[in-house]
Amino acid sequence: MLLHRFIHRYKNRYLLMKSHNLKDKILDFAKEDGVITTTEIANKFEISWNTAEKYLLELTLDNKFRRIKKVGVNLWVLK
Repeated sequence: MLLHRFIHRYKNRYLLMKSHNLKDKILDFAKEDGVITTTEIANKFEISWNTAEKYLLELTLDNKFRRIKKVGVNLWVLK
């Protein structure tokens, strides 16, 4: 029971730290080319397309990327 409470209490902190670390890795990856796609991020970090899109949208809200919508693909341009 004690372990269950510990996991429940610290799960959100762990997920937040993990997502922050992944955002940093995405930024480092984007610095190589300047323009990336959601599919590239999903494949590179072995996450789902939806998760990659979520992280890229969050980074856009943080003013790190600009999204360009093209037919069938989103391009993410590093600011």
